[in-house]
Amino acid sequence: MEKIKVAYNQKSVDQMAAIMAQLNLNTVCREANCPNMGECYKKKTATFMIMGSQCTRNCRFCNVINGRPQNLDPNEPENLAQAVEKLNLSHVVVTSVTRDDLPDGGAAHFAKVIEAIKRRNPDVTVEVLIPDMKGDPASLDMVIAAKPEVINHNIETVADLYEQVRPEADYRRSLDVLAYVKRTAPDILTKTGIMVGLGETYQQVLQVMDDARDCGCDIFTVGQYLQPSEAHVSLKEYISQETFDAYEKAGYEKGFRYVASGPLVRSSYRAQEALVNEKESALHRK
Repeated sequence: MEKIKVAYNQKSVDQMAAIMAQLNLNTVCREANCPNMGECYKKKTATFMIMGSQCTRNCRFCNVINGRPQNLDPNEPENLAQAVEKLNLSHVVVTSVTRDDLPDGGAAHFAKVIEAIKRRNPDVTVEVLIPDMKGDPASLDMVIAAKPEVINHNIETVADLYEQVRPEADYRRSLDVLAYVKRTAPDILTKTGIMVGLGETYQQVLQVMDDARDCGCDIFTVGQYLQPSEAHVSLKEYISQETFDAYEKAGYEKGFRYVASGPLVRSSYRAQEALVNEKESALHRK
């Protein structure tokens, strides 16, 4: 298997890190050791990670730390909105650690962050990548009411690998989250993504696509799993570019409005491009 080479622009990484430290913010880019960190930071874009850096779950693929979660920072919504302004961003992605310790899974905090961003930066579009919040409709309603342009919830892997890769999550519950958002707020774009190279079959990936489309999901991403350490679930295969191309073609054939499929694709990679492409497609459909 040929190892994927990842390049970093250290100057850009250091500049973005300084802004994040100044405002006491986290990025999933650094916490999850994203392979696109240098490229995105050079463009002054980032995926902000709210509600601390300690996750209450311990998924076997993820490089985010599992541990006792921090108290919510009441200043975080305004600090994040200020960072968006400082960086002159036009599209913002906000994700979080999973907070099963909170009654609403952190939904109210997500809503406050979205509202603060839009209040201070009225022309900015917002995408949120949310945990499953235990599938609670009342929690999901809080996020929906804040009116982000995109709500993303990643399925992460095929159903048969959940016990091995995501033992504290549930495949059907993740699908139900996507379905609930689309049913409740049809105008909000829904998005999901998976990693490949964990031992899944081609047909299993196509089944995830079918299941996501049955939930009305609009955007689908496919990326290569990169094993963070020996303690994480083992990498089984580096997927060929031809197979990634085939997944992209299949996704469009199944009706997704936008598909990103490639070795270094992550759910928030070029997220603004997906939104812009979808808006242009919507204009053509009218």
